[in-house]
Amino acid sequence: MKKIMNGGRFTPKNYPDEMEERIQKYRKQGIKLPPRKVLRTPEQIEGIKASALINTGVLDHVAAHIREGMSTAEIDKLVYDYTLAHGAIPAPLNYEGFPKSVCTSINDVVCHGIPSEDEFLKNGDIVNVDVSTIYNGYFSDASRMFMIGNVHPAIKRLVDVTKECLEIGIQAAQPWARLGDVGAAIQQHAEKNGYSVVRELCGHGVGVKFHEEPDVEHFGRKGTGMMILPGMTFTIEPMINMGKCDVFIDEEDGWTVYTDDSMPSAQWEKMILITETGNEVLTY
Repeated sequence: MKKIMNGGRFTPKNYPDEMEERIQKYRKQGIKLPPRKVLRTPEQIEGIKASALINTGVLDHVAAHIREGMSTAEIDKLVYDYTLAHGAIPAPLNYEGFPKSVCTSINDVVCHGIPSEDEFLKNGDIVNVDVSTIYNGYFSDASRMFMIGNVHPAIKRLVDVTKECLEIGIQAAQPWARLGDVGAAIQQHAEKNGYSVVRELCGHGVGVKFHEEPDVEHFGRKGTGMMILPGMTFTIEPMINMGKCDVFIDEEDGWTVYTDDSMPSAQWEKMILITETGNEVLTY
């Protein structure tokens, strides 16, 4: 077999030689590539998928029980109990000091809302429930929006368009495309509908660690950024604001991110595996 590159393979041993040769061609052209370590082995993919099944089960469990009048602390308990009952660990719990098992972000909270016994879901609220799971050392991540009671049509539209942004981003996340393609597609759809894209927060690699390379921005220019390669696993999780894109972090808890203009924000998140022919949604 001909020598593919000086210094060894870029891809894991089981990856096709044709893929290795293609990567080396792009490498010589100076195109930005992901680090080798984020290309998953079959064993890693199996472990990540097992974690992802539990993560999706957690969100299904929340969907079956979430209701008007419940506290966000009750959501946290649902997540904690279900996760442990399935032999897994809630990844957010004690992560860099985060005190709960899930993020619950209501209305103008963009993300990282901390569950509380004093915070209750009210008629007309929208809430993002963001769940991350560790199972046998492998990580998975996803979030969903829930609409409580009678939500104003304008806010419901924000939730729906944000989900469309996610799906459009996933469609753009193809092997040999660029991460800028994903951000550009999301940004175009959001702004076409009169919304803004949060810049300070992004999707990320996930699987062997909670947060890995690459950063997956939800805005950008087509044809720019890191090349997307088969074997990568990462989240796409656009945060779309009804008003301006500016946000701030609560100084008291150091976590909760709010819209600067107090207008509503929505977020949907899925985790995908890049395959040789497209992508596979692992969590939803």
